[in-house]
This record gives sequence, C-alpha cells and structure tokens, in this order.
Amino acid sequence: MNIQSAFSAGLQGYQRAADGVAEASVNISRQHLNRVANQSDTAPEVNPDRFVDAGRKTATDSLVQLKQGELQARAGVNSIRSADAMLGTLIDIRV
Repeated sequence: MNIQSAFSAGLQGYQRAADGVAEASVNISRQHLNRVANQSDTAPEVNPDRFVDAGRKTATDSLVQLKQGELQARAGVNSIRSADAMLGTLIDIRV
C-alpha cells in the first residue's frame, strides 16, 4: 500500500466532511432565520419541516448531514493516523 495515498485519502475524506458540515450549518442557520422572520409576520404558524422546496433540506436532513460529517471526519482522521503509524514503523525498521 502506498502511504502517500492513505494520507491523501484521509485528507480528502476530512475535507469532504468539513464541507458537508459547513453546508449543513448554513442550512440550519437559514432555517432558523426563516422561522424568526415567519414568527414576526401574521401568517399562521406552519412546521417548516413538513414542506421542502426544491434544493432545500429540512432541519432533520441537516442534522443527519452533520452526523454524517462527524463520522466521515473521524474516518479520515483514523486513516491519517494509520498512515502515520505505518510510516513511523517503516522508518523505525529502516533506521
């Protein structure tokens, strides 16, 4: 196994996780701001999770995306740690 590819895979996985968490955070913030804006209007209160516009996620979807990001980040970090340990072992053997 190429150690560099293990490092790269771990870093790419971690970056994808960070991007997913950032996207989910923006969606949650946007939903909160929409709720605050709707509460100040005289419109009847509607559960925003029941209706999803095209391209928009519900709060539940965003929370699931946050959890997926956490798990993906852990997997990336574990991959990086494993590659680091493998490299350290190889260096110890060669020295």
